[in-house]
Amino acid sequence: MSVSLISWNVNGIRAAKEEALELIKSEKPDVIGFQEIKADEKTVPREFYDLGYEVEINPAEKKGYSGTMSLAKKKPISVLNDFDDSEGRVQVLEFSDFYFINSYFPNSRRDLSRLTLKREFNARMLDYIKKLERKKPVAICGDFNVAHEEIDIARPKENEHNAGFTAEERADMDSFIGSGLVDTFRIFNSEPGNYTWWSYMFKARDKNIGWRIDYFLISKKLKEKAVSASILKDIKGSDHVPIKLILDCRI
Repeated sequence: MSVSLISWNVNGIRAAKEEALELIKSEKPDVIGFQEIKADEKTVPREFYDLGYEVEINPAEKKGYSGTMSLAKKKPISVLNDFDDSEGRVQVLEFSDFYFINSYFPNSRRDLSRLTLKREFNARMLDYIKKLERKKPVAICGDFNVAHEEIDIARPKENEHNAGFTAEERADMDSFIGSGLVDTFRIFNSEPGNYTWWSYMFKARDKNIGWRIDYFLISKKLKEKAVSASILKDIKGSDHVPIKLILDCRI
C-alpha cells in the first residue's frame, strides 16, 4: 500500500487558499504539510476543515508570521508540537510506519543576522530527528531555506556568500545527509534545473532562475520504500511550488 505525501510553503495560507484547496482536491494526498501559513486556528480558512481531513495547526506566537499546518486522511497516532520553538516551525504527526515531520526552517536573512539562530535550529532539529528515529523512521519535509549543492541553484557562483547558500548552511545540510537521511528527489532525478523557489523579481520563475530549497528527507530505513519524488512545477499561488513523495508505507 502506498501513501502520497505533499509539502508546500504557501507564503500565507489565506492568500493561497484557492490554490491549496484545489491541490488537495486534485492530488488527494494522504498527508500534506503546509509551511509559512501566517495564520492560527482562528484565521485558517474554514474550507480546510470541510475536506474530510484531520487538520493540525502549529501557529507562531507572533500573529501573521511563520507557522505550519498538516492535513491527514487518517487521524495520527499522536501529534507532537514539542520542538522548542516559538515560531510554529515544526510539527510531527505519528503514523503506523513513520513520523511525518512538517518543518519550516529559519531564513538566515539577507544580512545573515539570523545565521547563528538558524544553525542552532539545524543542530537541535538533527538531535530531535535522531530521538524520533529510535522509535520509528521519519519523513521530514518542508522549506529548509538552503540549496544544498550547486546543482540545486541556478547561479551558484553569484550566490555563494548569500543567505541560503552559505558554506555554513550547506555544511549543516551535509550533516543531515551524513546522519543517514536521504534526499528523496535525488534518488530519482540527477538533472540540474529543478527548483522549488523563485524570487518574485526579474521574472525569475519565467526564466527558471531558481533554487531547490524544499525537500523530503527520509530515514535510510525508508529508502527502499520510496516509489517516486517529484516537484509540482505548474502549481501557482506562492513563490514556492509543492513537492510530492510516494512511499510504499502505511499511515
